[in-house]
Amino acid sequence: MSIIVCLVTCPSKEVANGLARELVDQQLAACVNVLPEVQSTYRWEGAVCVESEALMVIKSTTERQDELKRAVLSKHPYDTPEFVVLDTQEVSEKYALWVEQSVGHRRVV
Repeated sequence: MSIIVCLVTCPSKEVANGLARELVDQQLAACVNVLPEVQSTYRWEGAVCVESEALMVIKSTTERQDELKRAVLSKHPYDTPEFVVLDTQEVSEKYALWVEQSVGHRRVV
């Protein structure tokens, strides 16, 4: 079992906080950090856009990744939501155990 970190941008901190609560309530994420204001510069439909967004940093496991992705994509207000999964190279043992227990997995140590 591996710990993953997912990055998801949202149009506002309110949207991000609501989605974060749902993911934790459903045990798809152990923890979601919401950075309430990031500036995103990107190309969309041929134009360069600069927007204020909220960034979600989601901690979960590879076993819950597909369910997590489905939940985020089904609830997200964007037509093309960001869902980027970062593989972790090093996670402290106690934190990994907590994440696994928080998303419904139990590991014997």
